[in-house]
Amino acid sequence: MRLLLLVLLFPLTVFAQGYPAKPVKLIVPFPVGGIADIYGRIVAAKLSETWGQPVVVDNRTGAGGNIGADLVAKAPPDGYTIGIGSIGTHAVNVTLFSRMPYDAVNDFAPIAHLLEAEGLLVVHPSVPANSVPELIAYARANPGTLSFASAGMGTSSHLAGELFKAMAKVDMNHIPYKGNTPAITDLLAGQTTMLFATMPTVLPHVKAGKLRPLATIGAQRSAAVPDLPTVAESGLPGFAVTNWVGFFAPARTSPEIVQRWNAETLKIMQTPEMQARLLNEGARFIPMTPDQFGAFVKSEIAKWAPVVRASGARVD
Repeated sequence: MRLLLLVLLFPLTVFAQGYPAKPVKLIVPFPVGGIADIYGRIVAAKLSETWGQPVVVDNRTGAGGNIGADLVAKAPPDGYTIGIGSIGTHAVNVTLFSRMPYDAVNDFAPIAHLLEAEGLLVVHPSVPANSVPELIAYARANPGTLSFASAGMGTSSHLAGELFKAMAKVDMNHIPYKGNTPAITDLLAGQTTMLFATMPTVLPHVKAGKLRPLATIGAQRSAAVPDLPTVAESGLPGFAVTNWVGFFAPARTSPEIVQRWNAETLKIMQTPEMQARLLNEGARFIPMTPDQFGAFVKSEIAKWAPVVRASGARVD
């Protein structure tokens, strides 16, 4: 029996050692310009240099990331289709969507955590509020006037807005977009009034004075903007939303290939260059083994299910 097992595993090991022998597709289920796309492309470029084979980014958007994630789930488990998943595709959407095209746990082989991005609550300069309490007071005095943009249904920006509405007891309109870039573009133009966004995507606009930051949306203050209070500090105790993204392969992908992606991701994200960039942009990389990342995903599903239900958000 042991000899038979070794014989069966030998081709798999040889295959993994020769990987990749052709271009690899990296599916990003969000539009160009978002946090998942930006860092996915950085890792893809560095892997292409290391492996001598192109790692080609393919943006497949829609349904809060479910369309792209489903393509990964149903791809051949040969290591040549890898995907990026997020708090949306692999945690929030499980409860938010009444029907899911994939199983967020059983249809994937978790590879590695890529980053955790801190977020900001920003408003258009026309909004007469310089703090969260002032924003809540204005929203209560003018119900339905404020509109919060999001990167799409099921994204962290959507969840944060719904959670804010529920906890602050205010009436605001949700305007979903197909990614962070169009959401930010319309906010800058004054088409919407506020946004809960990942810090790397809006910090440049804040520094340029085009958007007004009111608070960070994580559990603690950010080193990138240490003087800015959290939403929780500003009158909504317990409010905390942090976006994360990571790499996933289709279920039953060779453990050797999964481990190779994990090791290379760890090497890239822990370089001084990447660490400095992450710190400057309000993000961080958390080293995890594939098993640890898988356990993390399960814990996130359990964590966000009651929050999504309490917010009343639902996509049919």
